[in-house]
Amino acid sequence: MAALLWCSAGTAAHAVTAEVARACNAQVAKAFPPRQVGNPAAGSAKGNAKAQREFFAQCVARDGKMDGDPAPGDEKK
Repeated sequence: MAALLWCSAGTAAHAVTAEVARACNAQVAKAFPPRQVGNPAAGSAKGNAKAQREFFAQCVARDGKMDGDPAPGDEKK
């Protein structure tokens, strides 16, 4: 038990501000449009849930500034 507490004490958690979370949610919705508007259960037209989580995490890491990047799946080969 003490080892678990000691390991977790060394990690620093960063709080996400409401502004950054709102901006990132809007950008996730823009990058991953729904198959049916207004029906979240229909899924996304692009990507999957894992890709959406990774995009959100990357957006939070960049403080909500993701506008210059192409959306996942839009890269040219």
